[in-house]
Amino acid sequence: MEGLKVWRLSSSISRPSSFRQLFGLGSSSCLILRCSDGGAATTSNTRLPSRNLRSSTSTSTSDREAVRAIRLKKVEQLRSKGLEPYAYKWDRSHSARELQEIYENLNNGEELDSESHHVSIAGRIVARRAFGKLAFLTLRDQTGTIQLYCEKERLLNDQFEHLKTLVDIGDILGASGSIKRTEKGELSVKVDSFAVLTKSLLPLPDKFHGLTDIDKRYRQRYVDMIANPEVADIFRKRAKIVREIRKTVESQGFVEVETPVLQVGGFEKVYEIGRIFRNEGISTRHNPEFTTIEMYEAYSDYQTMMNIAEEIVTRCALAVHGKLTIDYQGVEIHLERPWRRETMHNLVEEVTGIDFTELGNDLKVAKDVILKALGVGLDIKDKFSIESCPSLGHLLNEVFEIFVEPKLLQPTFVLDYPMEISPLAKPHRSSLENRHAGLTERFELFICGRELANAFSELTDPLDQRARLEEQVRQHNKKRAEAVSVTDGTEKNNKNEESMYEVTLDDDFLTALEYGMPPASGMGLGIDRLVMLLTDSASIRDVIAFPVLRISH
Repeated sequence: MEGLKVWRLSSSISRPSSFRQLFGLGSSSCLILRCSDGGAATTSNTRLPSRNLRSSTSTSTSDREAVRAIRLKKVEQLRSKGLEPYAYKWDRSHSARELQEIYENLNNGEELDSESHHVSIAGRIVARRAFGKLAFLTLRDQTGTIQLYCEKERLLNDQFEHLKTLVDIGDILGASGSIKRTEKGELSVKVDSFAVLTKSLLPLPDKFHGLTDIDKRYRQRYVDMIANPEVADIFRKRAKIVREIRKTVESQGFVEVETPVLQVGGFEKVYEIGRIFRNEGISTRHNPEFTTIEMYEAYSDYQTMMNIAEEIVTRCALAVHGKLTIDYQGVEIHLERPWRRETMHNLVEEVTGIDFTELGNDLKVAKDVILKALGVGLDIKDKFSIESCPSLGHLLNEVFEIFVEPKLLQPTFVLDYPMEISPLAKPHRSSLENRHAGLTERFELFICGRELANAFSELTDPLDQRARLEEQVRQHNKKRAEAVSVTDGTEKNNKNEESMYEVTLDDDFLTALEYGMPPASGMGLGIDRLVMLLTDSASIRDVIAFPVLRISH
């Protein structure tokens, strides 16, 4: 439990004020710069050579500090002119996307200057150009981008100069004006008033190189979303996926609960979406905190959960992509149902040529056969894992994970896991006929070589469950004793640290089973990995807004 506390502390330190970061930085009041009533200037159809307005985007420490100092002076200049650089509010009439859709059919060179076409927008400035008395700024909000078309003659007094000298890339602006499509076909807001809503003090990452420091991307997710708009799109898709998951399971009669509830509590179909913590390493596939949906259905078995898993994934794919053939990291994935269903034994034989049912019950002999047949080319870690297997069931699973799992690119339900690695699953019903002795009614779903879901027919025999858990505790305590003997009072290392934790029997769970739990199936499905699949994201940290990170020194 101490390990949990330490990780939780690290997590909270790495993710301060997450909601605030998603929205951006602070707010204050503003003074709107209004245009004169007169004179719309004519624009030239000739494209002049572009000349960048002054801005700094260098990301080195010294340059960042220099830029920050310059922008702090601009804050003072704005205030000295009666213009508040941190606004309280801005009334928007449209988003960028809404304007693009409404005026989709506006012709090149056409302008709509009537009151009915007067609009108000707000967003971050991500690009700008100037041609003498004309300036173009690209404004981006959460829906997309639109151009601000700014003429000196249209703005009062020195406001055009304020625009050029006091507004930087990264600033958040509000702007009002009429609609125009330029001769080059760019839909624009022809600005007649604007306000600095938030003055940015630090430069955004370079447009062409972006935020390339991976660790910094995750620690400063707010900058990542500004510099890489596609990142924010991942989290919109994640929200859509979670919403579709809820719709799918609730359409089948499941009730959302805060903690999974046995049927004795009066619920026969329950689910929970929540964060789960495991004190394990960080990789592109693993994060110590991750989100899953767990569900239980009374009077059903693991076949039922296979159908539900197919339904959830396909409905989410249709919600995000509108189709069931998708691309993941260059691999075309076909999600059309039904998906392949095959036993672990058969898949291992298919890939390795070894039939585990013919290896007998001698674990040492089985290991020798495996290493002789498959040991060439294995790295030291995999050989050690095979040699360390405490049972035939563990050995079968180890061979599966090393040789078969990476090859399961298309959706595949792997069925009937060994009992030794499935302590909560019912024995296979055919084990009574000795056809599936030592196996359980459990499956895992694999797509792109990754486990996406784990499910089983729930073990409801309290005596069988107690015996299995007692054996687990016994095995763990044996490892723990060996680990203590190895360390002999010296500092713990990563290899034996997991075995050092004390494990006790869950008597409350076993007592609940003794009151009687109906036949049931349960499933856990990884939402983070599903989002990875449906957004073509290579790392799990790309789909978690504020992932757990190692503490930087």
